[in-house]
Amino acid sequence: MAVDDKYISYRIYLVAFAIFLMAIAIAVKLTNIQWVEGDYYRELAKERTVREFVIPANKGNIYSSDGSLLATSIPKYIIRFDALAPKKDAFEDNVNALADSLATVLDKSAAYYQNELRKARANNNRYYLIARDLSYTDYMKIKSFPLFELGPYKGGIIVDQKTVREHPIGKIAERTIGYERKYQQGHSDGKGIEWAYKDYLNGKDGRILKQKIAKGQWKPIRDVNEVDPQDGYDVISTIDVYIQDIAHHALLKQLEDYEADHGCVVVMETHTGQVKAISNLGRASDGTYYETTNYAVAESHEPGSTFKLVDLMTILEDKVADTSTVYDTKGGVIKYSGKSVRDSHEGGYGKISLARGFELSSNTV
Repeated sequence: MAVDDKYISYRIYLVAFAIFLMAIAIAVKLTNIQWVEGDYYRELAKERTVREFVIPANKGNIYSSDGSLLATSIPKYIIRFDALAPKKDAFEDNVNALADSLATVLDKSAAYYQNELRKARANNNRYYLIARDLSYTDYMKIKSFPLFELGPYKGGIIVDQKTVREHPIGKIAERTIGYERKYQQGHSDGKGIEWAYKDYLNGKDGRILKQKIAKGQWKPIRDVNEVDPQDGYDVISTIDVYIQDIAHHALLKQLEDYEADHGCVVVMETHTGQVKAISNLGRASDGTYYETTNYAVAESHEPGSTFKLVDLMTILEDKVADTSTVYDTKGGVIKYSGKSVRDSHEGGYGKISLARGFELSSNTV
C-alpha cells in the first residue's frame, strides 16, 4: 500500500512540475509578445482598424480660347438599398409610398418597384441596386423619398458617388479634347489634351486616416499624416468653339457626300500659329462618322508640290513678286542650305515666269 501511495505522489509531483513548466513557458511567451513582438502586433491591429483613405483631388476644367467649357467633371450617384436596415413597421408603412415616388423619377412603374423592394427584403438583400448614374438633382429627390429620408441606418439607403468626365459641346472636338483612363492595376493611358496635360489637370490627391467603427463603416480621425488634396489647374486651349463647329460640320458634310473613309481639318491662325480648330472624323462600320483617330498627326507626311500654292499665295500677298516675274531655273539644280534641289525635268526650263514655273511645278523657281 505504501508503494502505491509513493507512486501516486510521484505522479502528482510530475504533473505539478509539468504544469509549472507550462506556466513558465506561457509567461515567457506573453513577455515576448508584450516586449519583443509587441510593436508588430500593435501595428497589425492598427492596420485592421485604421486605414488610410484617398481624398480625390478635383480635376481641372478644359476651356476654349473664348472661355467655353470643353471638359469638366460631373458627380454621378449610385443608389442601393439595404432591405434589412428598416424595422418591419417602418418598411411596411413606407414601401408603397417609396415605390410610387421612385416611379416619378426612374423608368419603371410603381408596381415594379414595390415588388422588387419586397423581394429584396424577403431575400435578405442588403445591397439591392435602385439606380445608377444619377444626377445630383435626382439624387437629392430620391434621398428625400419616404423611408429613404430616415437615412442609411433606419431607412436602408446606400449612396455611392463617382466622378465622370463630360464634354458639354458633345462629339465636336472629342478626339482633340481626349480622355484619360485609369486602371485598377495602377497604370493609365489616354489621348488628346486630357492626356497631354494630365499632370496639370489632375492635381494631387489627399490622404486621410479613418478608424473602423463597425462592419463597412469608417470615421475620420485626426492624424499628423493627413494631407489635404490640391485641386488641378484649368487648361485654356487655343480652340475657338465657333470655328471648330464650322470645321466639324463642313468636314462631316463632305465625308457624307463622297462616302469617304476619313478626313481631317486643321485651322491655324497664321500670325500666331495657334490652332483654332481641328476635326478628325472616321467612318465606323455602321456608316456614321466619329472622332477616333487624330489623322492630322497619325497620317502626317510631307505636303510635296501641293505646298507650292501656299508659297505662291504668300509671295503674291506680300508683294515679293508677281506672276510675270522671271526666274532662272539654273539648269534644273539649285543649292539650298547645303543640299541640292533638283527639278523633275532634266536640265531645267531655262528662264521662265513665276506663273509658268507654278504651272510646270518647277522645284527651282
